[in-house]
Order: sequence, then structure tokens, then C-alpha cells
Amino acid sequence: MANRGAAASGQFTIGGDLTVNRLGFGAMRITGPGIWDEPKDRQEALRTLKRLPDLNINFIDTADSYGPEVSEKLIHEALYPYPGLVIATKAGLTRHGPDIWVPLGRPEYLRQEVLMSLRRLGLERIDLWQLHRIDPKVPREEQFDAIKQMQREGLIRHVGLSEVNVEEIEAAQKFFPVVTVQNLYNLVTRQSEEVLNYCERARIGFIPWFPLAAGNLAQPGSMLAEIARSHTTTPSGVALAWILRRSPVMLPIPGTSSVKHLEENVAAAEITLSDEEFQRLDQQGRQEYQKQATGQAVER
Repeated sequence: MANRGAAASGQFTIGGDLTVNRLGFGAMRITGPGIWDEPKDRQEALRTLKRLPDLNINFIDTADSYGPEVSEKLIHEALYPYPGLVIATKAGLTRHGPDIWVPLGRPEYLRQEVLMSLRRLGLERIDLWQLHRIDPKVPREEQFDAIKQMQREGLIRHVGLSEVNVEEIEAAQKFFPVVTVQNLYNLVTRQSEEVLNYCERARIGFIPWFPLAAGNLAQPGSMLAEIARSHTTTPSGVALAWILRRSPVMLPIPGTSSVKHLEENVAAAEITLSDEEFQRLDQQGRQEYQKQATGQAVER
């Protein structure tokens, strides 16, 4: 059987009309260290982007703050006019240096960043635009209303949120349909379980960022390592396979600036975990998360 690439992960329809393969690509890592400036190897970053369609990845997640601006510009250079691709982007964070992220949700700023993303990506409308963070210094209703207005104008097609809880999703839905939620989530980082379950019930796409992390479970000789060996893959490959199986609304977007690592990540779509393997990983992941949460509480 021919390798189906990301198509083996199954499909999900965002907002009722954007059908994508569930395994996507996060374009944060195609920038420089600290998600700042140009990548160290610009040509390899471009090769990585150009490889995406060959691997049946048709969902790409980026943000105006990656670089800043660098990620969106590289995507345009490598893939425009995006045949068969859904390009999602985000705004709501400002950058003042490597690894520095500051929320800014003033309505005029959000509008400015949408217009700039449209220009950089060469689009007339953004298929999926996400609020990178709700700015605590600006009434959230003002931020949501500005987004609603931009959607009405046709600047953005669908709206998603990032790093939110269930109450915040429901508050936003009074202004526009929330079609995706992007929260930190992986095998050993499980504080968003309630949000994931909510998204599953509401058929909202859940985009886990940092999806390959496995913490102490990835150590040599661990159960995760043993399962990886039995599937002739890596621990991160098994962690990604677990993520994909965890929920049908899951849309993981592992990122890299290397073609080799990209191909390794996509291979995880072909991994079929047994029920026993999935349950063992789930149980150990929850235990590891509780252990970490308890340790952090003690430190405080």
C-alpha cells in the first residue's frame, strides 16, 4: 500500500466547510532561535514547507508574531497560491525580542494585524484566524466584537481561540462561532482535558500545541520507549499517534524546520496503537501530569 502521509490521520471539517487532514503543520519553528528573525537555514525551511503538499499535509498553522512576520512571509514564498491548502494564522501577541511574548488585544491593533497578515500571505480572506491570547488588559467583549466585525466584513472566514477555558469559549460564542481552540496539550500536559471534552461534544477542532512532549515517559527503557520499539518508531512518534487517537476533533500541528524531522512526524499517522497500548499510555501520562502538578504546588 502506498504511504498516505498525513491523509492516514483521517479528516476533520473545520467550521462545517473546511475539510483538512487531521495531522497538520505548525510553522513556528521555521523562524530563528527564540522564534525570532530568519531561520538559521532559510533554504531548508523553504524545502520543508514545499514538502508539505507531497506528504498530504493541507492544514498549516502560523501567526503574525512568529519571527515576527517571518513565518507568514516564508509560507507565501514557498506555497502561494496555496492550492488545496488551509492557511490558519493568529494575532494578539507583540514581540520585543527572542522568547518575549506580550498580549495586545486592542481592537485597532487586531484589525491592523489581520490586514497585515492578508498582505503578507497574499490573501483576500483568511480561512481561519485565531486570537492568539485574550488580552487581560482589554475587556474581552471589545476584542470579540472587533473580531465579529472583521468576520462580517469578509476579512476572516472562521474564528478560533488560543489558550482559553470553557467559560471563555462560551463568552466568545455570543459574538461568533468558535470553530477551533488551540491549547497546550500532550501526553503529559493535561490541564485542558475539560476544554478538549467540551470541544469534542461541540465538534470544535482542538489544536494541541507542543504535541510531541512526553516528559519522563520518553526515557530509555520506559513503557513509551518499548511501545515505540515495537512499532519501529520513535517515542515522539508514539506520543503523536496517541494524540491523534485521543479524540476525533484533535488536529495536532507538530512543527520543524527540517525535512527529515517532518517526514518522521508524518510517519506517526500510519501508527495504529492497540487499545491496551493507548490505555497504558493514557494512564501513565495522567500520572506523570499529576506528579508534575503536585511538585509545582509544593514548590509554591
